[in-house]
Amino acid sequence: MNRWNGWGPESEVFMLPAGGNAFLQARVGPSAPPRDAPLRSVVASVPVSRLPPHPLVSTDPEERVRHARGQSLPDWIALRTGVIGVFPDGVAHPTDDAQVRELLAYGRDAGVRLIPYGGGTSVAGHINPPPGDAPVLTIAMDRMAGLLAFDEGNHLATFGAGVRGPALEQMLAVRGFTLGHYPQSFEFSTLGGWIATRSSGQQSAGYGRIEQTFAGGKVQTPLGELRMAPYPASAAGPDLREMMLGSEGRFGIITEAVVRVRPKPDREIFRAVFFPEWESAWLAARAIAHARIPYSMLRASTPVETETMLALAGHQKLISALEMVLAFRGASKGKCMLLLGFSGRHRAVAEALAAALAMTSKYHGVYVGPLVADQWIKNRFRAPYLRNTLWEAGYAVDTLETALTWDRVPAAVDAIEAAIRAALSDVGERVHVFTHLSHVYETGSSVYASYVFRIVPDADEMMRRWKLCKDAASKAIVAVGGTISHQHGVGLDHAGYLQAEKGALGIGALRALTRYWDPTGMMNPGKLIEDE
Repeated sequence: MNRWNGWGPESEVFMLPAGGNAFLQARVGPSAPPRDAPLRSVVASVPVSRLPPHPLVSTDPEERVRHARGQSLPDWIALRTGVIGVFPDGVAHPTDDAQVRELLAYGRDAGVRLIPYGGGTSVAGHINPPPGDAPVLTIAMDRMAGLLAFDEGNHLATFGAGVRGPALEQMLAVRGFTLGHYPQSFEFSTLGGWIATRSSGQQSAGYGRIEQTFAGGKVQTPLGELRMAPYPASAAGPDLREMMLGSEGRFGIITEAVVRVRPKPDREIFRAVFFPEWESAWLAARAIAHARIPYSMLRASTPVETETMLALAGHQKLISALEMVLAFRGASKGKCMLLLGFSGRHRAVAEALAAALAMTSKYHGVYVGPLVADQWIKNRFRAPYLRNTLWEAGYAVDTLETALTWDRVPAAVDAIEAAIRAALSDVGERVHVFTHLSHVYETGSSVYASYVFRIVPDADEMMRRWKLCKDAASKAIVAVGGTISHQHGVGLDHAGYLQAEKGALGIGALRALTRYWDPTGMMNPGKLIEDE
């Protein structure tokens, strides 16, 4: 069973390597393990459900706890301290479109607020119940998760929207195909969730972001069922798929999705190159993108992130040997790591790798072969488990991201890091911040920042400290002209900054769409755009 207040199964533990705790103590200070609220006491605090009875709805208190929050740091603070505040009044697990429509009608008649729930991996507050007098029903999509149709001739596959990443890939793999969508939440996030938040996978440069692979499907809305045919292209006005991409449950519940799939590649490889300093690393990444070399992934880490990754990676003898080689080759203090991925036919992969390495050599890159990158790919979905370990050691971890054109990327990295690093100066706390470019495009890049600070026992004070960091970073992102979210969606956490990006007219258009699809305002209120 998955943790009710953390990431992944209870049996999965990602231990800090030797020296990891000392590394963090040197950067943010010594910590003390927090005292987490036990599940039984949180379950005992769940109020009586306000929902009228319905055969599809469970009001079991523990199930309501397990569907109350996602995986953002505010969610963890609530769950770990037991100060959750608002719970869904019930949870439903529909098995088909008819049951979803039945629940929508039930919600409308009973004045209920409805929250779609995929894998519960949201890090922006998408699935949090709103406060207020109206009862809240969470609609979990885990029982609508099958492969409904596979069209090999057209390279299309139709799934129930509740299918999780590993199951989706397994069902395609036996047919020799893949979707290739690998967000860090891949193990638990769902296809419907990827669509609702405009998700991007780690290899989206090769396989496409979700908006490129989502071809059509069905959405159950308060007005009825919306069907979107999987046309290869169309000039028949605005694309209705785009309306549902990133809609975060405000317009309806995605129940079925048709996705564009492709044959599994003959070869897939990952390699690492180190650079003596940050400017060389990001310029090399930009040059590879500008040359249109067919990579599936480029990930460039700043010096602080490179140092942090190596310190927390374990394999101390291997890392020591690597650093000796790099120092001899001119990449010692201040070194930066660039991870590269390539997928396709054997010859095409070999040619793309050779072209990319020729480009990195112009920027004094040191190629270290497959070993480092193979370790990264082996553990790429394990990083979230480290959050459990760090919390239990007394450290909180959060992440945020944006995307900008290339001319703004260096300033954005500096501004975001400086804003977060100084955010807790009023309480004399240090924040360890590190950054990478997670997705590289021809015209610009994402900027993905992680930060660590010490836990304090008081839930309100922890929330205040998180908000100081989050607000400081969000203001910095807006000031440098970045999007408020490159891959995590908007939810609650980013809604207050959306107008800076969309403008008053854009927000007005989104509000008009919300009022059209959901006249009574029952669908996931407060998410995406703030309620009037």
